[in-house]
Amino acid sequence: MSRHVQILATGCYVPAQVVPNAVFDERFGEPVGDWLVANVGIHERRYLSEGETTSDMVTAAARQALERAQLNPTDLDLIIVATDTPDYLSPATASAVQAKLGASRAGTFDLNAACAGWVTALNQGALTLLGDTDYRYILVAGGYAMSRFLDPNDKYTATLFADGAGAVILGAAERPGFLAGKLQALGAFHDAMGIYTGGAFRPCTPETLATYGPPRVQFVRKFPRTFNTEYWPGLIRAALAKAGHALDDVDWFLFTQINLRTIEMVMQQLGQPLAKTHWVMDKWGYTGSACLPMALDDLVVTRRGLRPGQLVVFCASGGGIALAASVWRWQQG
Repeated sequence: MSRHVQILATGCYVPAQVVPNAVFDERFGEPVGDWLVANVGIHERRYLSEGETTSDMVTAAARQALERAQLNPTDLDLIIVATDTPDYLSPATASAVQAKLGASRAGTFDLNAACAGWVTALNQGALTLLGDTDYRYILVAGGYAMSRFLDPNDKYTATLFADGAGAVILGAAERPGFLAGKLQALGAFHDAMGIYTGGAFRPCTPETLATYGPPRVQFVRKFPRTFNTEYWPGLIRAALAKAGHALDDVDWFLFTQINLRTIEMVMQQLGQPLAKTHWVMDKWGYTGSACLPMALDDLVVTRRGLRPGQLVVFCASGGGIALAASVWRWQQG
């Protein structure tokens, strides 16, 4: 009997602290909120509370997914956490999640492909299940705590980034769910946007901190503003070709939730109606490696029409510049 991989359940965690655009209007003394709504689509975002960590958020999302899948933490064989805002530089945040869940049987590792991390991890989890029959259930989560790395006076980053977590449970199955994945990168832009203090390149020595300040997310040099509209369509077409499908076969396109205007433009380029996509950046801000599983869970919970047999494409991009796409046949009832 052929072995396949399905998404068995989803989970999401949204922090309680709501930060509306009006906060930035007051901080910067200009109508930043109007610009954000018109150009990005963000009305508000969420920040984690003091003492809360990336692993706490991932654990909460994982518990919800496990409950919906009717599984226990000890059923998990592997935990993959996609994040570039880990609890620690080392060890892996996935190990902290394992301990907090009580998933004592599970192997663990983190995956950092910036905001493309969760889709990259989704592909990796599916391939692991396909290639090794020792694995039955894998947790693939995205966690984002970028509020801890913001310069509050930087209008371009403080207004955009937010916190949250999303998770799915992958399971070996008799019917196909995972159909194909595709990765791509433009490493020449690795030094354009990111957190550049705290690693081996620029360790947190007194001298480094005095010169550059604490670790914070920043735009260092320009990269093409039209990058996503240029690269997402080709990446999606390549992944669909591997899966043996055409654009019109797709029922849902889920994208990195960084800019609603970009999503609108890409859907137009693909010749697809906007009704075939779903977004959450309006209410939750930009949550990086967590945004796609959060959007998927919101689509499931709001019951907008995700039905068994439908074709779903995930498309993500992030610093690096890393890109990832994944094609799935939805099998949940």
